[in-house]
Amino acid sequence: MEILPQIGQALLMAFGMFWKTGWSLVLGFLISAVLQAVVSKDGMRSALGKDGPKEIALATALGAASSSCSYAAAAISRTIFKKGAALVPSLAFQFASTNLVVELGLILLILMGWQFMAAEWIGGVVLIVIMALLVRLTYPAKLVEEARGHPEAGGGHQHDEAPAADGRSVWQKLREPRTRTSIAHNFVMDWRMLWKDLALGFLIAGALSSFVPDHIWHRLFLLDAPAWLQVPLNAVIGPLVAVITFVCSIGNVPMAAVLWGSGVSFGGVLAFLYADLIVLPLLDVYRRYYGWKMAAYIAGIFFSTMVLAAILMDAAFTGLGFVPARDLNIRAEMSTFAIDYTFWLNIAFGALAVWLFRTAALTPPVAAAGHRCEHHAAKANASAQQGGHCCH
Repeated sequence: MEILPQIGQALLMAFGMFWKTGWSLVLGFLISAVLQAVVSKDGMRSALGKDGPKEIALATALGAASSSCSYAAAAISRTIFKKGAALVPSLAFQFASTNLVVELGLILLILMGWQFMAAEWIGGVVLIVIMALLVRLTYPAKLVEEARGHPEAGGGHQHDEAPAADGRSVWQKLREPRTRTSIAHNFVMDWRMLWKDLALGFLIAGALSSFVPDHIWHRLFLLDAPAWLQVPLNAVIGPLVAVITFVCSIGNVPMAAVLWGSGVSFGGVLAFLYADLIVLPLLDVYRRYYGWKMAAYIAGIFFSTMVLAAILMDAAFTGLGFVPARDLNIRAEMSTFAIDYTFWLNIAFGALAVWLFRTAALTPPVAAAGHRCEHHAAKANASAQQGGHCCH
């Protein structure tokens, strides 16, 4: 019977984390849906055929304006790569679309403070720079060509991204009913493909906050070790913990908040946040997209990039005095509810979400963003390997 109060506390924590971030999720997904509906991607593949600074910057900008779902990012990256984009811009797109998006920064700001939001966004750029350098130093030309032509059994059909370039301005598109319908459908599809990851992230964080005592995290992350040893080791341990959580880029923020509140170092938490692109289901997706050898190469590049970026960001923020004070009462704050600004924001944005769902339900889908289909194919492949189900 002693476990029942802990289960109740874990569920309360999970709901509290969702309550604190609910409105920001709606806002972030709305911004993403608008961008998907009005920003043309017709020339993206031809524009990314080289790995120069211009192409990498373009891929970064497109990624930041795209979905924050790790699976969708992998699917789009695969499409542009196999259509002729260079390897570095293709991978830069993945890092940008999972580290530089608005909704992720908003959740970090609410749960962990502006310092973590800044470290995530600045770190996203640092990740891309380090990744580009590592790829150029180790570029496997033969392996890249093999991966580009790798057959994908059960990979589903590929679709081009909408909308097409037609000469209209963004404001002209927004005034059209067709665009509003497209925004509603994009919004709903974002939620449908991410709600399980988000729910899992909140539940994992709630369970860890209730069942795992702080001293376990202290031992795992070697918090009694000197800084010169603790910082690099935490940067290595953080991604390894993330690999086995199966949670996507937004869903792992609540767990990161628990780690921070439990005493894990700044760099260790950042490394955990950066590592959503190497969770086990995604590693299997890379294998299906590119083959074992290329999947192993990408995993190695990603892991090395995440470790180095976390070390650099830890050193920079520590040197500048920007590491925030640790919130030791985060568990109590997450499980406390009041009629405050969060309450009214959740009411307002909740009503907006209901309207968007209703609009999508009452109108036929416009040409939806093609990466959705690829996302579902990617996640279905990963789920089939684990006996799970893909969200639709």
